[in-house]
Order: sequence, then C-alpha cells, then structure tokens
Amino acid sequence: MHATSDRTTTIDVNSQIKEQPTCVILFAKYPARDKAKTRLQPALGVDGAALMARQLLLHSVEQAVASDFAIELCVSPAPTDPCWQALDLPESLQWSAQAEGDLGRRMLIASQNALEKYQKVVLIGTDCPSLTAERIQTAVQQLDEDNAVMIPATDGGYVLLGFNQVDESLFSNISWSTSSVAKVTKQRIAALGWTLALLPALHDIDEPEDLKHLPSDWRNMLNKI
Repeated sequence: MHATSDRTTTIDVNSQIKEQPTCVILFAKYPARDKAKTRLQPALGVDGAALMARQLLLHSVEQAVASDFAIELCVSPAPTDPCWQALDLPESLQWSAQAEGDLGRRMLIASQNALEKYQKVVLIGTDCPSLTAERIQTAVQQLDEDNAVMIPATDGGYVLLGFNQVDESLFSNISWSTSSVAKVTKQRIAALGWTLALLPALHDIDEPEDLKHLPSDWRNMLNKI
C-alpha cells in the first residue's frame, strides 16, 4: 500500500508541474524584532521596523499567491524553525531553506533547483509594496518572448528577476545591496546574448526616506505605531 501511495503522489506532483510551468521564488527572512528592517529603526523604532518587515512579507506572499503560479518560499531560518508557524501562511506554499553563502549563491542554487522542474523561474523579495500579482503576471508573460525579465528598483537593485534558463554569471561577484546591482546584471545578461524585457522600476522600502512611497493605508498603519 505504501508503494501505491508514493506512486500516486509522484503522479500528482508531475501533473501539477506540467500544468503550472512557472515557479515564483520568494526570498524571505523571518521578521524578527531588532533583526528585520534595521535601517528603518531611526524612523519607526525597533517594534515599528519589525512590524513593517512583517507587513511587507505578508503582502509579498499574498500577491505572489494571487498571481496563480507555483510559489516557493525560500527562507531563513529554515522552514522547520517554529517561528514560521506564528505567521499562519497559506498552505499552498512550497518551502525551501536558503543555501549557505551570499545572496547571489542562494539565488543561484534556488534557481537551478527550480529549473529542474519548471520552465520559467521568477525571483522576488519582500521589500516592495508596489509589486502586485498583476505585475508578476506581466513579467512571467514576457518570458514567452524573452530569455529574461527584470523589474528594476529605483535604488539601483531589482525587485524581480525572471528567466527561462540560468547562468552563474548573473549572481557571482556582484556587490549586493548597492546601486550597481541592476546595471551589472543587465550587462551580464547582454554578455550571454540573452534578450531582456525591462519593466517599469518600482520602489523598495529600505531606508527612512523610502517610507513616502508606501501605500496610503500602510501610512495610516504607521501612524498607529
């Protein structure tokens, strides 16, 4: 009976992948007090920064799920850590632990693993309240015509990066969290001879001056802190 059950599960998983060729990988860290969004603490305080990190994470998960693709939450600490239970996240999420190493290596390993099962992979984070399900869907659609798609961030990084193949050069020897990330990544994509669809830039929320880009209802939440 166990063999039959295992075989049935395998068929179901393969069927789901075939029907859903796209995986959106959401990179997230648990919004722990005094460890999350620390650059916002001068404006929001310790508790306010943690609350903002939590709100950004929940929003990002909500929009990713609403995009109606397979969603993998790639997290630190690992999915087995009890902290994640407190967030009551959707059961439809797939979970994975972030690999060791810098952000580039973590994204590379997650992308390589996903492309073994999916035709398209889209990487997003939890810093952008303007990244909606519709914008994710638009990015995925671009991969029908182009090898890669990017939504730049106004600070020089990127909010979303998607592709239908991956190369280590996209993630190696890059100074993460600097204004050169998107520029260098675009140069690497061009060097590979890939086509790139560039979508309109969006604002990340990292520094106190970024708070003016929050949606109005989020600003109302801040006023209650």
